[in-house]
Amino acid sequence: MGFLVIDEAARRAGVSCDREVLGSLVGKAHAPVPMLLAKPLTFMNLSGQAVRALADFHKVDVADLLVIADDANLPLGRLRARPGGSSGGHNGFKSVARHLGTDQFPRLRIGVGRGDGRLDLADHVLARFDADEAAEVERMTTRAADALEMFVTSGIEAVMNGYNGGDPATSE
Repeated sequence: MGFLVIDEAARRAGVSCDREVLGSLVGKAHAPVPMLLAKPLTFMNLSGQAVRALADFHKVDVADLLVIADDANLPLGRLRARPGGSSGGHNGFKSVARHLGTDQFPRLRIGVGRGDGRLDLADHVLARFDADEAAEVERMTTRAADALEMFVTSGIEAVMNGYNGGDPATSE
């Protein structure tokens, strides 16, 4: 999901994230808001390496990072932003916290649900969405890209106020 959101933000800005820098595919957007967009090339549970390398290289303060990831503990389409805190069992957030030396970094979780309880959770989060989920996936990708732009212009508190809670089908 994080890659889908970054791709949408890059599309809006008219840039592509196709330049490999320090273990990530990156693109620099200048409009609608200036931001460095990055998609780590590491495995998800090692993504902290790429986040740390880019943050150090570009001298980005931890408070100015927004780490975006899927979350099987949230229903499909629900967004949840936080200024920091527990990984909630998410191995990507654990890796970022370990490499940054803090769990106090802004994050945006995107709900993908748990899928069929009989299947392995890892298989669920790595699988493509079903055709009947396409409209919701497109909607939540758009909303998450909106939240990313809001983060850059207004900070994590504004994102939390605008996107947390509510029914994912109706909350804006």
